Amino acid sequence: MGFRSSAKSSWIQTSAMWQVYKNFRRLMPTAPWNAAKLLEERASTAPNSVGLHFEGTDFTWAEINAKVNQYARWFQSEGIGKGDVVTLLMDNRADYLFIVTALNRLRAIAAAINSSISGAGLTHAITLAKPKLIIVGSEHSDSIADIEESLKGVAKVVSQTDQAQTDQAGENTEKYPAMDDAVNEQATALPEGMTDPVIKEAAVYIYTSGTTGLPKAAIVTNMRWVAAGYLIGGAVTRATSDDVLYLTLPLYHVSGLTGSWGNVLVTGAKLILRRKFSASKFWPDVQEHGVTLVPYVGELCRYLVNQPERPEEKGHKVRMAYGNGLRPDVWGPFQERFKIEKICEMYGATEGNALIANFEGKPGMLGRQGKGQMLAKCDPVSGDLVRNSAGFCETISVGEKGLLLSVITKVVTYEGYLDKKASNKKVMSDVFVKDDKYFNTGDLLHLHEDKWLSFADRVGDTFRWKGENVSTGEVAELVNGFDGVEETNVYGVKVEGAEGRAGMASICTGDGFDVDVFATYVVKNLAAYQRPYFLRLQDGMAITATFKHQKKLYQEEGYDPAKVSDALYFLKKDKYVRIDAELFKQLKSGQLSP
Repeated sequence: MGFRSSAKSSWIQTSAMWQVYKNFRRLMPTAPWNAAKLLEERASTAPNSVGLHFEGTDFTWAEINAKVNQYARWFQSEGIGKGDVVTLLMDNRADYLFIVTALNRLRAIAAAINSSISGAGLTHAITLAKPKLIIVGSEHSDSIADIEESLKGVAKVVSQTDQAQTDQAGENTEKYPAMDDAVNEQATALPEGMTDPVIKEAAVYIYTSGTTGLPKAAIVTNMRWVAAGYLIGGAVTRATSDDVLYLTLPLYHVSGLTGSWGNVLVTGAKLILRRKFSASKFWPDVQEHGVTLVPYVGELCRYLVNQPERPEEKGHKVRMAYGNGLRPDVWGPFQERFKIEKICEMYGATEGNALIANFEGKPGMLGRQGKGQMLAKCDPVSGDLVRNSAGFCETISVGEKGLLLSVITKVVTYEGYLDKKASNKKVMSDVFVKDDKYFNTGDLLHLHEDKWLSFADRVGDTFRWKGENVSTGEVAELVNGFDGVEETNVYGVKVEGAEGRAGMASICTGDGFDVDVFATYVVKNLAAYQRPYFLRLQDGMAITATFKHQKKLYQEEGYDPAKVSDALYFLKKDKYVRIDAELFKQLKSGQLSP
């Protein structure tokens, strides 16, 4: 599945990606199409090659495979087998990959929880998957303890740690049985009684906020997982066993788990795994390990550009950065300053079936419109499709914005969410012709000449911040639970020099509301990307004729004290401070940001 020089035009490259899809299906069942099988192949063909490095420790492919077998045997001793779900709540570490791959080996399913959520959101994410076992990294034991009452009878909780976490462990770690010693006592040979995995079986649940409501569990099948490895490893990065991939993104996202781990399993490249992203340690790490490939989200690139210059950022071996959300105004400075040979911006959703890639490195573009991808006319605020007199939708023209829809076929499938009702809401029928079916991405894209596409915005009640989709309904529900809050309107606002929109909440307050106590409440109960960094406190809420909140009006007014007479606040670290003319100037100039 090799690919020729990038000198080919973009549409040919896109066609090549389409061929990967078809060839991959044609090769079944002879090709390895399961993560655990791919690992076995790596351990067999290159047992002594290093496949993974984490915090000072190298793991050869043979050692990785042996560790996965130990975990698989331990899971069997806990009664885990085909179709069972195990929830993971932990930060990046080598054992995360061992655990997920071991579950895959047993035909069980890993529910990869976003480790930054807490409270009601965490309870919902766990119970939705109906796990038999919950594995909590010791660093998150307090989060589980906080919701323990709501988890009674749901599943057994066990704790997993590693040497570097001894000082980070939550105070409630000892409440849950430790699994580490029991795993190390297991044999390293393949567990007994396994059966061959099935291509359409769910392998992982990866959570996304979707368009509305609480987190949804997107179904990632074996096919989808390994196809991601072939697509990104083959079509995008063209990686080989000589490449070194540096992963600082979380493993609970597809970009980390299926996109990066899948990439190295397919290509044999070496994975350098970091617990969390660090702007100050990024380039020293890249130099130390001879990194050649860097997956990103747009905010990561902006953080690096905003760092002071350091010697390690020069003379590195990085040949490609690839990912999504890289703003046009960051693209140039990032590529020029760090001398990145090639940048490949991509578009795709965890649960979606639309993949777009910018092979030509054209700044600000997602790539070119591909086969089966349609941009339909819609209401830019609600996202509702506009239908003509015949009842069908129409496509947009160059220079316009449209809702991206991706056709659903037997080849380009849509697995959707664990929640079938939520899945069905994303499927549009009778769109352009009778009985057709399309996946609704919920994203507005700009159409340019030669079918080039750029991202415009999310539609409806969702905005994107820090590489995450934020549900305004979920945030509003939590804010409404605070004493003294009578009504809440949550929306996203533009911030100078930042990708996406930061959260802002317009709140009608009553007796008992304390903005300082509210700040503590927000920081404790919402993930960093979900928090309303801007507050507008008022007596009454602007609504439409149909009693819907006026989000567009509030977004336009933003947090400018010259436009808004209501009290405005900015969340600076963990405290809300009043926005005056001077603070607003700092925010607009980019000196201060969320």
